[in-house]
Amino acid sequence: MTNWTRSTLISTLCATAVAATVTTTPAVALADVARSTLVPRLDWRPCALPEGTTGPAGQECATLPVPLDHLRPDGRTVPVAVTRLRSDRPENRRGTLVVVPGGPGSSGVQRLAQKGAALQEELEGAYDLISLDPRGVGSSVKARCGIAAADRRLVTLRSWPTPGGGTAESTERSRRTAESCAANGGEVLRSFTTRNEVRDIDLFRRALGERRLSVWGTSYGAYVAAVYGQTHPGSVDRTVLDSTGDPDPSRVARGWLENMSRGAADRFADFASWAADPAREAEGLRLAARAEDVEPLFLALAEELDGTPRDSGTPGVPLTGNGLRQALQNALYSDRAFPGMARLVLEAGDPRAVPSLPPDLTQVILDEDASLMVSTICNDVRWPGPGSGYARRVAADRARYPLTAGMPVNVTPCAFWKDAPAEEPARITDKGPSGILMVQSLRDPATPYTGALKMRAALGDRARMVTVGQGGHGMYLGNGNKCGDRAVTRFLTTGHRPAQDTHCAN
Repeated sequence: MTNWTRSTLISTLCATAVAATVTTTPAVALADVARSTLVPRLDWRPCALPEGTTGPAGQECATLPVPLDHLRPDGRTVPVAVTRLRSDRPENRRGTLVVVPGGPGSSGVQRLAQKGAALQEELEGAYDLISLDPRGVGSSVKARCGIAAADRRLVTLRSWPTPGGGTAESTERSRRTAESCAANGGEVLRSFTTRNEVRDIDLFRRALGERRLSVWGTSYGAYVAAVYGQTHPGSVDRTVLDSTGDPDPSRVARGWLENMSRGAADRFADFASWAADPAREAEGLRLAARAEDVEPLFLALAEELDGTPRDSGTPGVPLTGNGLRQALQNALYSDRAFPGMARLVLEAGDPRAVPSLPPDLTQVILDEDASLMVSTICNDVRWPGPGSGYARRVAADRARYPLTAGMPVNVTPCAFWKDAPAEEPARITDKGPSGILMVQSLRDPATPYTGALKMRAALGDRARMVTVGQGGHGMYLGNGNKCGDRAVTRFLTTGHRPAQDTHCAN
């Protein structure tokens, strides 16, 4: 698997956990820690991107040494990969914009390679662009849990219940994954937290000699950006929160995962309308004559595959019901994935066809990537233990949201995590910098609108929200529309926010 493909796969895997309401650590503590750390020198060089991929001309990379434990700044340091793309129109430059990747598990170096040229053109040189590979990602410090290969496929790393809603198999898998991380991960694995990513970003700012940063964070990166602005208010200029989850510390992590049930249901309507459109007939991809018939067709096919998996074009990897469901979750992120999803449904339902599985279903995720995805969410927050009614919640969620079959509320390794979180989640409030613009789809499969409204309420008058009629995940310069893109670009380049929350129809 190439690094580029791994990054795409990882971005679909934000699983989460937290149980009870918590008390937050004072925001000043984070800033004081950062100021006590010596500022390193960055040795910039051309980026070495994965084979077969290219980034914008002039993208540079460096290694930022950061304290393994920011509370002990004179102790061991670990490497964090950082990247920059200087303004191509220095006369227009007004500052530096940090692009915060999602996940946990996405690479900022690759994100800037993907989006850098578009950002340069859209922002007309207003910013130097920077990003980083968070700890555990890309060329940054790594840790490995030693998770068994069979537990590192997408349909097993995600806690899909067995056919009928059984949770025993995923409970045992979660237990052995947590035990492997406790035995093998060490102090590096325990350092993979949102608060440490925020501290690393601020040390990067200081290494660049910047007084303040503007921030564009997407998905989990939007949460990181919000925490950065909350805990380092003097270091932030303008902030864009793109595709945002509920920030309540009694909901972060576990709540994000649970919300995916509603998100998939909201978004599926777009796929159903597309798959029933007569225009699909000529493409050979029409699934039903009416949009309302697509979901029953999909659910019946997934149930059939639960009982009788189909051999696929990948030897040793059959297409199961959960495989089909996971493929759907991935496809709902962008309309561009709809044709491949419709083709898979048609092949799965044709006894003469051999289904061709998407790469995300066939690959074994690298141990270091799987370890990072598990550890960040478990290190950030507490999770209800294995005897906390998972089976009951799975049964209820399956009945209400059959497309996700109970996966979003099922047990994860966090239920068995050995180390309590070293720090508590930051509480996002209406006290702090007011230069925040949110951009959000009304039908987001990963961070649904209902969760984003919680972030909007928590920020109060600090923020304005632009909702976008286009469904999908990741709006700015991605799945959104020109109206939404214009609103974000205008804010980043001029500071202008709408006077009140607004909507961009398709």
